[in-house]
Amino acid sequence: MVGRKIRVLIVDDSLVFREMMARNLSSDQEIEVVAKAVDAFDARDKILEVHPDVMTCDVEMPKMNGIEFIRRLLPQYPLPVIVVSTISEAVLDALRAGALDFVTKPNVKSPLDLQAFYKELIVKVKMAARANVKVQSASQPISSTINNKIAINRVIAIGASTGGTEALYNFLKSLPPTMPGMVIVQHIPPVFSNMFAERLNAQLPLHIKEAKNGDYLEQGKVCIAPGDQHMIIKKVGKRYKIEVFEGDKVNGHCPSVDVLFESVAKEAEENGIGIILTGMGYDGAKGLLAMRRKGARTIGQDEQSSVIYGMPRAAFELGAVEKQTSLLAMPQVLLSIVSR
Repeated sequence: MVGRKIRVLIVDDSLVFREMMARNLSSDQEIEVVAKAVDAFDARDKILEVHPDVMTCDVEMPKMNGIEFIRRLLPQYPLPVIVVSTISEAVLDALRAGALDFVTKPNVKSPLDLQAFYKELIVKVKMAARANVKVQSASQPISSTINNKIAINRVIAIGASTGGTEALYNFLKSLPPTMPGMVIVQHIPPVFSNMFAERLNAQLPLHIKEAKNGDYLEQGKVCIAPGDQHMIIKKVGKRYKIEVFEGDKVNGHCPSVDVLFESVAKEAEENGIGIILTGMGYDGAKGLLAMRRKGARTIGQDEQSSVIYGMPRAAFELGAVEKQTSLLAMPQVLLSIVSR
């Protein structure tokens, strides 16, 4: 994007909201709103006409909803899409359909809410302009001979941010229900973390839930950090217990990947396995390095398969990543580790 502004298309059926978004996005010197559309069909024509770099899209629109539009659009026109909608399960459907990220619509009567909304939206538009948008490949089949040899005393800790909801789905769907216990920090608002866990649990053979105080890591169980609480593990005898708690943001996030990884380094040491997936920023890099220094195995997603190669890059450049691999090959790499 060097040398020119980020070209944005706004899609929303509300005239007032479209104009408000256009005015505020255009106030940033790096962004230019090149078109506005009232529905999916209008947006399709505008895309062909102005060739935007990023599109913002509402979910509830006349003629065709945003989810169906995204699902039909992206295979033909790979374009970073930021969903702008009220908090609902529809947002997860939009991410599943291929949207890059989302921002919750603000209370238009609250100046503070509006200010926070536009600040977040501008950051995400700039991030989206650098994103690697592509259709995810099918996962590689897992060898059945490996599944029977899995060591269940390992602790698998995973960190992800932008693009992570889809990356996690594609990664976890390739793993057998005999996997060691897993703990995941995905940067996601609190309302969505439980929805996300429930959705994965309904779709995959693993037992997936939002983490709660007192949960123990168990074979085939995956615990996802609540969207507004840090998550750590504590060793109790030969088992690992989960603790979640409110706290200040670390690296701009609560939950923080670093907080989780550092606890795994301390409590699990060489029994830990750390995985850093797609995401913006550097959360998780120092924690993954702490894990590696304690003898844990560490894996990082490569640039080609990352939607945003920020967190994996930071970890790799710090020397925290032992093995860098594509998302497609990652399940097999992980299974080769836990099967030794």
